[in-house]
Amino acid sequence: MPERKKASSKKQAPARRIDKPIRDQGDWRKETLERMRALILEADPEMIEERKWKKPSNAMKGVPVWSHNGIICTGETYAKAVKLTFARGASLPDPSHVFNASLEGGTRRAIDIHEGEKVDARAFKALVKAAVAENG
Repeated sequence: MPERKKASSKKQAPARRIDKPIRDQGDWRKETLERMRALILEADPEMIEERKWKKPSNAMKGVPVWSHNGIICTGETYAKAVKLTFARGASLPDPSHVFNASLEGGTRRAIDIHEGEKVDARAFKALVKAAVAENG
């Protein structure tokens, strides 16, 4: 099993690869993804950030992925939404009903955030913490 990289106060190279594509959005999606990224890192400072799945459909930028003992969630931007997909979301408690997309799936659950919408920070961080515990 590969050794897990430890988070540190210095940005890791994979995390830097997430910075530029987020900044390149340049609109409400950038602000939304930056806000959600900050909440993810607040919920779990040991989180590993990477970009995966580079392909023509995402302009070879890849998809931001947050992991801790396995994938926690991915963050994608679309014309009308920022989508955070939790890899094992169907098995997570969601008493605040933060998940609002991909609800019919047997494994994943997602949060679609549209322009002007806010996500309950405390409930979102609880989901991140539950996902980390699930990967335990």
